[in-house]
Amino acid sequence: MTGVTDLLDLAPVIPVVVLHDAADAIPLARALVAGGLPVIEVTLRTHTALDAIRAISAEVPEAIVGAGTVLRPAQAEAAVEAGARFLVSPGWTDRLLDALRAMGVPFLPGVATASEVLALLERGVREMKFFPAEAAGGVNYLRSLSAPLPTARFCPTGGIGPESAREYLALPNVGCVGGTWMLPADAVRTHDWGRVEELSREAAGLRG
Repeated sequence: MTGVTDLLDLAPVIPVVVLHDAADAIPLARALVAGGLPVIEVTLRTHTALDAIRAISAEVPEAIVGAGTVLRPAQAEAAVEAGARFLVSPGWTDRLLDALRAMGVPFLPGVATASEVLALLERGVREMKFFPAEAAGGVNYLRSLSAPLPTARFCPTGGIGPESAREYLALPNVGCVGGTWMLPADAVRTHDWGRVEELSREAAGLRG
């Protein structure tokens, strides 16, 4: 992976992972990779997130692990130090955008409006997270943006399931989607990694 464009093209779905136990990080990542989803976003919503990123980076080299819910420059720095190979934020400010760019890894700043997209395009950013996707207008909204803003490309995340994922992936301005449906809470709680792998394989087959 050499840039954010590659990131959007590696798999149709980026699993959005919230881990409460760092011990689950390695088997979960292996199940996702085995199912065909090598790009893994570990959100910085829990105190175990950085340890999980560190573990996946060290023990699952075939995974491309990144950090999500990056809200502050210090979080971006800590995530990259832990081994994150990409960064994702739910929104952006000038200060945060500068920090993301300074880390030297691919990044996806979040947008929800046409004005936010235009502002990023002015700053040379063409790949973005569309969040919260379903609440912000969903497939129809992104379809409407494709004609006036053809150079913008998105990874929609937020409220997406396997059926809506197909609709998003059919859009010309969508590279991949983010989702959690391949990580059912009960499967993670009971360590049913076989089920995670099966659901990941189904998600990996959504494009094409």
